[in-house]
Amino acid sequence: MNGPVVIDAVRSPMGRGRPGGALSGVHAVDLLAQTIAALLERTGVDPGRVDDVVTGCVSQAGEQSGGVGRMAWLAAGLPEHVPAVTVERKCGSSQQAVHFAAQGIAAGAYDIVVVAGVESMSRVPMGSARLGADPYGPSVTARYAPGLVSQGVAAELVAARWKLSREQLDDYAARSHRRAGEIADAGGFAREIVAITTPDGTVVNADETIRRGTTAERLAGLRPAFADDAVLDRFPEIRWSVTAGNSSQITDGASALLLTSERVATELGLTPRARFRGFAVCGDDPVAMLTAPIPATRRVLDRAGLTVDDIDHYEVNEAFAPVPLAWQAAFGTDPGKLNPCGGAIALGHPLGASGARLATTMLHALERSGGRLGLQTMCEAGGQANAMLLERF
Repeated sequence: MNGPVVIDAVRSPMGRGRPGGALSGVHAVDLLAQTIAALLERTGVDPGRVDDVVTGCVSQAGEQSGGVGRMAWLAAGLPEHVPAVTVERKCGSSQQAVHFAAQGIAAGAYDIVVVAGVESMSRVPMGSARLGADPYGPSVTARYAPGLVSQGVAAELVAARWKLSREQLDDYAARSHRRAGEIADAGGFAREIVAITTPDGTVVNADETIRRGTTAERLAGLRPAFADDAVLDRFPEIRWSVTAGNSSQITDGASALLLTSERVATELGLTPRARFRGFAVCGDDPVAMLTAPIPATRRVLDRAGLTVDDIDHYEVNEAFAPVPLAWQAAFGTDPGKLNPCGGAIALGHPLGASGARLATTMLHALERSGGRLGLQTMCEAGGQANAMLLERF
């Protein structure tokens, strides 16, 4: 009866992560506070019974430096005795937060946990925590001499390794926008999105990031975003095909899930929506960096005694189009099951919020489709990935 279950899962709308974006006027703490408050209001759970608030956030600097989960809990006017902790595993931060919370419940350390993620990329730009410092040190640089590369160059390496053309990347990106637009227009995101009120009183209740009418032909006109002739001396196989259009969008957003044990769900009269079938975290080549979802997927499926054919829905984070396309090629999966609601190319990638956002979208999509099993995996800087299996009740 200590098995962890998901009671509810919500997210904010996704706002463009730049000045003037729909959520750019909202402090990250308040963005997350409104999301958590809406989650608790929907479930009716006494917030005083929450054991911990486990929050993913990548750029823990500036406005996100004060223990953003703790500050959000207090900003929402919730009980002071409830603690919070912030988790950072790069893009997989809030997916790791889900893992930690579920594992804590399974171990009997928690009964009720709020799992959350947030990133205000318009207010705390990506890389703020580095402030120009060398994050690797001389030993890592020497081991991978002449050094590690940016994620954009890593995406180019993935595209080259799997022989993915510019046309394939742009086709995939256009599909992401098309699928997200179709789901949004049919009201499919309505249940997972909670409205956010900005300081001027504007109520934001829809994703700002979806570009309806995007086509591969339009995307073909964009210039490669990471072209650097010096890199070709080291990696002559690169063909410079990754652009802003087939990469994830810089975004503001927050997400939150309520997890309990089965015993407590029964005690409180709550209806669980999903259970966890498996977790994995895995490292891979830190130069190519974005390939670890493939071994992480193999590991989580092996542990659960499942194959990819058993899965009804795949969420593979669209950090860059080559990532899900390489994953699909590695497993030979049905393209219709891969990111069927669109992904970070259309919805955006608010770094610390994305893991919980993917879980939220996947759960709601499984309920709409009647599917039972979902697999979620995310590439992470440094050549890592999380993978998780969720089973709908």
